[in-house]
Order: sequence, then structure tokens, then C-alpha cells
Amino acid sequence: MPASPAMKFKFDWFLTGMALAVLLAWLFPNPGAQGGSLHPELLTKLGVALIFFLHGLTLSFAALKAGTLRWPVHLVIQSATFLFFPLLGLLLLWPFRQWLSPELWLGFFYLCALPSTVSSSVALTAAARGHVSVAVFNATLSSLLGVFLTPLWISLVLKTGGQPLPLGKVILDLLLWLVVPLIAGQLCRPLLGDWAMRNKKLINRIDRGTVILLVYTSFCDSMKQGVWSGHGLSTILVTFIGSIILFTLVMWIVTVICNALHFPVEDRIAAVFCGSKKTLASGVPMARLIFASHPGIAIILLPIMIYHPLQLIICSALANRWARRPQ
Repeated sequence: MPASPAMKFKFDWFLTGMALAVLLAWLFPNPGAQGGSLHPELLTKLGVALIFFLHGLTLSFAALKAGTLRWPVHLVIQSATFLFFPLLGLLLLWPFRQWLSPELWLGFFYLCALPSTVSSSVALTAAARGHVSVAVFNATLSSLLGVFLTPLWISLVLKTGGQPLPLGKVILDLLLWLVVPLIAGQLCRPLLGDWAMRNKKLINRIDRGTVILLVYTSFCDSMKQGVWSGHGLSTILVTFIGSIILFTLVMWIVTVICNALHFPVEDRIAAVFCGSKKTLASGVPMARLIFASHPGIAIILLPIMIYHPLQLIICSALANRWARRPQ
């Protein structure tokens, strides 16, 4: 019997590239560290700007119109992303603060405060025969809201720990290097929109390749400053277990709320995928701006780097199962 599509192994060059970036940062940290030959101080911001310019170029607001009126679903999804997830993170993380390193604790909460994914949420909703327009609307809205809400949550948490975040400067940086390129990409759509539609695979490779480069520079500083000393497999194992717990609880909460509100199955699928997923593609660039001078940025990024493949594996299996339901 031939293997089902869900059982076939599919090589993921993006995840492989991230692993290679970490390995290269361990072997050759000097080029990507502060003051290195790659000039990461400038390269980071240019990479962030390029990612969000490409997002703006491929973002069609016309595709959102069909889903804009389904406000109860939107409210559940955005609440799950920016309210339930961070509050759940605080509830679960606070008792373990003394056992987790400060960088890993902050990394877990940063994961909880991140916006949802865009491309994979929409693709999985479509594969599961869910409400695609709802997924497109909420994934896009989540990315825009995250520019303000993610640093706001981080600022509140750091303030309670006696480590104030210069929120005004951070949001100004996010506006300059995220929102302005995003708007520029939108303004260029009349000229480059058709080209972008024809070359989605190329744009995706450039986008993800830039994220891999940012992962490399993020780990270079941590490797050079010895942040990983005393952190090993136990840190990765704790992060993996914590990521599974967070994902399972949020998915369960969203499902219970959708069932209580009697959403149709198509809306429930979109809500589960958009409400439980967190973006690595935007999470890495945002972290480079929010935690620009933090020596432990590599450990801060570890939870989202583990959560990302985990959510794809679980949601792909769910999409495959839901796609087989009767018409």
C-alpha cells in the first residue's frame, strides 16, 4: 500500500537552513557578531525591512473583503493570539521563574506574545477545507496588530521584573523597519504585483533565506559571549515540553470557545489554525529589534524556533484528517 501524503517525508530546506545557521554560528561566530565583518548592526535592519517589503508586495487587501464581516470569529482568533496566549503564558511560567533562566523565561513569554503566522495558517485552512477568507483576514490583521501589541506585552512583563523596555524607541524602530517597508510594498503592488504573483516561490525563498541569516547573526552574539555555557540539552528538552503544553492548551481553549459559540466547522478550522500558531518569519526580525542589545537573544529565540516546526507537524496532521470529512 502506498504511503499517504501525510506519511511521506518531505525535506524542509528552511528548518535545515536554521539548523545549519546555528551550527555555523557555533563554528564561526565572529563574522555575525557585533562589530563583525558582516556588519550585523546594519544587516539586521536591512534584512527586516526586506522581509516586510516582500510581505507588503504579496499582501492583497482585496482578498480580505469576503471575511471582514465575520467579527465573532475574528474576535475569538485575535483574543486567542494576543490575550489568552500571553495570559496563559504568565499563568504557567510565573511559578517556574526561579527554575528557568531569565532568557528562556523571556523567550517563552515572547513566543506567547507573538502574532499568528500568515502563509501556513492560510495554507492549512485551505487544505482542511476551512474558511480561507477568515484565515487570510485574521493572519494579516494579526501581523499588523503584533507591531504594537507584542512589544507592549514584553514591556509590561519586563517592567514588573525591574527591567524596563524603552517602549517608545522599540515601537519607533518597528514602525520604521516593519510598517514603512510593508506600506512601501503595498504601494509598489500596481507596478510589481503581477511579477510578485508569478514569482511567489522566489519571494518565499528570499524571505526565508533572510530569516535564516537573522538566526545566524542572533546566535553569533550569544556564542561569542558564552551565553550557552551551562545551557545544553536540558534547555532544549524543557523548551520542547513547554511548547507542547502551550500549543495543546491554546488549541483546546479555542476549540471549546468555538463549540460554545456554535461556529460552523469551516470557521472552527480557521480559528484553531490562526489562534494556535505563532510566526517565526516575523518573530525573528521583531526579536532583533526588540532585544537588539540583549546578549541572550539566541535563548530568547529558542522557544519560537522549536514551536514553529512543532505547530506545522501537528496542524498538518489535523488538516489532513479534517480534509477527509464528508462534503
